[in-house]
Amino acid sequence: MPSSLLWAVDVYGRVYSLSTAGQQWEHCHDAHLEFKRVTVVQQSGWGIACDHNIYLNVRASDVPIRYQEETFENQRWNPVDGFSDRLLPSDRWQWSDVTGLKHQPLGGFQLPSENWEWEADWYVDENFGGEPTEKGGWTYAIDFPATYTKDKKWNSCVRRRRWIRYRRYKAQDSWVKIPSEQTGSLPDPFNDITCGGWEITEDPRGCLALWAVSLQGKVWFRSGINHHNPEGSVWEEVPVPGEVVQISCGPGDLLWAVLWEGHLLVREGIGRDCLKGSSWVTVESPSPGASAVHVAVGVNVVWALTKDHKVWFRRGVNSHNPCGSGWIGMVGEMVMINVGLNDQVWGIGYEDRAVYFRQGVTASELSGKAWKVVSVPRDSDRSHSSASVSSLQSAGCFFGGEVHLQSQASVLSDVDPETERAVGEVLPTPEMGDTPKPRIPKVTSDSFISELVSDREVLISQHEVPSTAAAGPSISEEEHAEGEVEDRASPAQVLSPSQSGGLDPQWSNVDLEEAQTNLASGPGGDAADSCSLSSVATYNLALEEPYGADEHPKWAWVSGGGCAVDCHSQLNWFNSSTSTALNCSIQAMSLSMTPAQTAAWRKQIFEQLNERSKREMENFMHYEQAIEQSVWVKKGTMQWWRDWKPHKWVDVQFALEQFSGAEGSKDGILFIYYTFNDEKKYIHIFINEVTILVPVLNDSKNTFAIYTAEKTKQRWPIRLAAATELEMYDWLALLSVSCCDSRGIQGPPSKQAIWSVTCKGDIFVSEPTKELEASPYPTPCDQMFWRQVGGHLRVIESNSLGVVWGIGYDHTAWVHTGGYGGGFIQGLASSTDNIYTQTDVKSVYIYENQRWNPVTGYTNRGLPTDRYMWSDATGLKECTKTNTKPPSPNWTWVSDWTIDYAVPGGTDREGWQYAADFPASYHGNKTMKDFVRRRRWARKCKLTTTGPWQEVPPIPLSDVTILPCGLKSTVEQVPLWAISNKGDVLCRLGVTSLTPAGSSWLHVGTDQPFKSISIGAVHQVWAIAKDGSAFYRGSVSAQNPAGDSWYHIPSPTGQKLRQVSVGRTSVYTVDENGNLWYRHGVTPSYPQGSSWEHISNNVRKVSVGPLDQVWIIADKVQGSHCLSCGTVCRRLGVLPMEPKGHSWDYGIGGGWDHITVRGNAMEAPRIQMPSLTDNSSYQTAARNPLQTSNKPEMNGNPVG
Repeated sequence: MPSSLLWAVDVYGRVYSLSTAGQQWEHCHDAHLEFKRVTVVQQSGWGIACDHNIYLNVRASDVPIRYQEETFENQRWNPVDGFSDRLLPSDRWQWSDVTGLKHQPLGGFQLPSENWEWEADWYVDENFGGEPTEKGGWTYAIDFPATYTKDKKWNSCVRRRRWIRYRRYKAQDSWVKIPSEQTGSLPDPFNDITCGGWEITEDPRGCLALWAVSLQGKVWFRSGINHHNPEGSVWEEVPVPGEVVQISCGPGDLLWAVLWEGHLLVREGIGRDCLKGSSWVTVESPSPGASAVHVAVGVNVVWALTKDHKVWFRRGVNSHNPCGSGWIGMVGEMVMINVGLNDQVWGIGYEDRAVYFRQGVTASELSGKAWKVVSVPRDSDRSHSSASVSSLQSAGCFFGGEVHLQSQASVLSDVDPETERAVGEVLPTPEMGDTPKPRIPKVTSDSFISELVSDREVLISQHEVPSTAAAGPSISEEEHAEGEVEDRASPAQVLSPSQSGGLDPQWSNVDLEEAQTNLASGPGGDAADSCSLSSVATYNLALEEPYGADEHPKWAWVSGGGCAVDCHSQLNWFNSSTSTALNCSIQAMSLSMTPAQTAAWRKQIFEQLNERSKREMENFMHYEQAIEQSVWVKKGTMQWWRDWKPHKWVDVQFALEQFSGAEGSKDGILFIYYTFNDEKKYIHIFINEVTILVPVLNDSKNTFAIYTAEKTKQRWPIRLAAATELEMYDWLALLSVSCCDSRGIQGPPSKQAIWSVTCKGDIFVSEPTKELEASPYPTPCDQMFWRQVGGHLRVIESNSLGVVWGIGYDHTAWVHTGGYGGGFIQGLASSTDNIYTQTDVKSVYIYENQRWNPVTGYTNRGLPTDRYMWSDATGLKECTKTNTKPPSPNWTWVSDWTIDYAVPGGTDREGWQYAADFPASYHGNKTMKDFVRRRRWARKCKLTTTGPWQEVPPIPLSDVTILPCGLKSTVEQVPLWAISNKGDVLCRLGVTSLTPAGSSWLHVGTDQPFKSISIGAVHQVWAIAKDGSAFYRGSVSAQNPAGDSWYHIPSPTGQKLRQVSVGRTSVYTVDENGNLWYRHGVTPSYPQGSSWEHISNNVRKVSVGPLDQVWIIADKVQGSHCLSCGTVCRRLGVLPMEPKGHSWDYGIGGGWDHITVRGNAMEAPRIQMPSLTDNSSYQTAARNPLQTSNKPEMNGNPVG
């Protein structure tokens, strides 16, 4: 998991960040002003500064934030001037938007703020619907508005062309003020701010909901915040039934607020089409005796603080019930609390003002187990004197006096209809010393609020606490009796008696004279303890230094909205003191030795080890090498899918007999013993004939398949089912090791390996031989041996230098570490290092179908011939929300069912797609002829496994390509191109054989999002846009890795392209209909080529290697029992003078989804054909193998 940041503000308004991979707080030096509070998500952060302005911090990324401005130039034809800007009075503007209703001249576009800059000047878009237009970019129509075409006709009376210009957001990794002209005339400054809502909608990706509270208690919503507009558009006031003091927004549709009188508000009606929601619902305070002062929400949790600093957890909260069902009192005293990603919780302690992390928060136990202090130093532990008088005044208070102490209790809420048991935990005990601690001032965020709500002041009697009190052990819920109230020692109870003396009088900047009078009363006087509604810590001005030499920093605010941790995360935040001391001792020891002494010491040790090895080996030189010759058998009980009809599962005995030969070689035989007509029979398979072992996990059985060359031709493997998943993986690991031993394959995959991925995400690799691409008699690809590599990917690409990248279903990029094994492959069959944890997330889809009738309209009552009302995409299988399970037992649900709006063809506001009948072409707008409709529901599931893969953060990718190289090629930096999940084209810098992950991304500008990209052996870069058009990148070289400009290549007539692959000289593409196309006329002088030629159909993916070899994933391949989808196929007859080949050779399948042969640069040795005449003809045939008339024997029919 890549590192992320936890943000916090100390009592002096300084902003710090703590990395999940770090061990110290880093000061945000670009924040020149002091901040009151911040709210942070993964891509940006918002804050309220001491000048009462809103500031924005957008995290820097290799992909810039770009926004495309567009306007249309309109012209009309007349007999005198031809096409000109003289339009009719009823026509649209000469410069307008796409509708023609808004006047948009080129000079009328202004930058939204000084944080933006123009990339370049205006230019004409010469792409129309995926096809290049004529020079000038004009499209023609009969009249405004009408259907436009790129070809001019005799009746074309009007025309228009599109002008585009990009602006770029330049203020990244710095706090910049939102311009005043954007905020408008707000009645008063903001007091609180919260950001969330990014999970409500993914279209456009990066949409955020920003909420704020003003000092007058009004609630404001910032509209228009998304990835292309991080500043948002305008503030909109949201009516509230009272005066709000604090607000909190979660990643989803949860929004809670705190009223001045101590009650809580819950926002309802928040959804995709209404981010602001529709109404408020009031929830009572957790404790009748203490009003609520602070609330924090996540995805399915709500935490609250009351005036007495007690922590409360709201149970039963979800998107369907945002109000929850009841409160549970938790142990701990906090002044503020925050919920971050994965519903993890942070807080700031009441007594020590330290940042605490809630341990044990999981999906099944959202309340967690215990608080643990985050004890890491700051980047500079020296004393700071930069806190000015103005900054302290901006924080809103001056304080003095002693800390008020009170006992810590876990109290059951009287509001909860069911008496809940408190979850037992204790705060860590502060360190005790002989000298009393310096005074910790009482804290408030806006102290003048406390003056205005003085009616809420409560006199609290002083408690006498013994100095020897210590924190008790954690107590589980089961140990509490019903209705029982149990007191636990808080950190305050561990303070010395001198610190437990007096009350801390409240100070405010409303009446400083009165505050000084209260301070003079001393610790013994009784004073009103008025707690702020949401606490932020500040110190009085009497302290010259913010912190003493041995003090920990005092925090006022924490935000974990961008901190991605979970219960399994390995954090270094809790043991920094030990590691720091160890590092210091190691550093001191290393400084005491000179480099010369170190070199001499290493040389001495090497010589001693060398002498020892020689001495030990001399005594055994005359012994012969021992070779083990043994036979062992492993047996088990399984079920076998019978080959003949009626097909059914049959109980069988399964045995593996493995033996070692005299020369150390290993081999084995598989036996399947079954009974047929009361007669015992068996099937045997030689281990060296097995070509692949494929796990086929499903809901009902733990199944795996065994393929041989003959079974591959038949498309009918041997299918076996184990009793348990563990037993299945044990057999797979054992069989995999046996197969590799019999073929002499050990260690990691070679640099020339061929990689493939199944439709389930399993990764397989095959070691090619020189005869694999030999002509005219290549090795049949159904005889290739495939072994599994741990991990889970959707796309994988490689080259002959050993650089291998993959992309998961969640668009996460992964790089191969050089290891092998992982997953269920453990022990000697897996490398001990270079194996890492890998996660993947994908969505499962089901469809809700309805038919229209004249009485009730659209209902789930269909015709008897209709599909299931809840089905899969085909409609042939019934799939409901309750009976649909994850793809396999290894996957777990991580979300609920939600409507999916990102469906091809578009949807209406409720997610429905309409059609005339099932099945048909669906569209998003209802017409009079639409009698059926459907909508897609999605639910996310997560897989956790291991494999030789390391994550390449932080940009999610959708496609990747690596330069194919020859065997003896030497490239200083390997060109690697990729496409982000948003369609941005990227070029990776710093990729080498030793550092395959590279260093950084270089963004390559495009006029539209792309979806596929490929680079050839001589740096020719081809790409496919999302509209199906093809592009070629010009002037790409080792010296200019990003090239200069894009050239639009016309697509095959009437086809929209989907994928492209470029080899040494060949360019192949696959269109949306599964057709494979070859590009003619590609030469070094004219790399764009001249025309397209159709090669085959039923093609899913294509991969062209460094030798121009062509491999595909094909559908509808005929087998012995049925058609096979997802089959690996190789093009036969590919020669330098015949790059298209002539037929297909079928390999492993079906169920395969991706293959790459771009790492196989092993050229076959030239075959000298025997001569039937004389030597001269023999020599000619040897030099020119094209003269041979022998044709290879095909392994099936061509795909086309």
